Amino acid sequence: MSQPPASEPARPPRSIATPCVMVCTVDGASGLCLGCFRTLPEIATWSRMSDEERAKIMGQLDGRKGLIDPALLGG
Repeated sequence: MSQPPASEPARPPRSIATPCVMVCTVDGASGLCLGCFRTLPEIATWSRMSDEERAKIMGQLDGRKGLIDPALLGG
């Protein structure tokens, strides 16, 4: 990657959208995190995924909630 010219201030790194809610417990039956509903491989590679890859997964998360026993989610 090229560095910005010395006359331009360096920009801070762009933040990465994440569904993480700091509840990092994986359900053994579904393989999904009980907090964000991602798989361990998705969590591990999240920061290296493209915006498009992350957006695709974000679009699937609501549907994944139904794969987890409601008792594990407090409901």
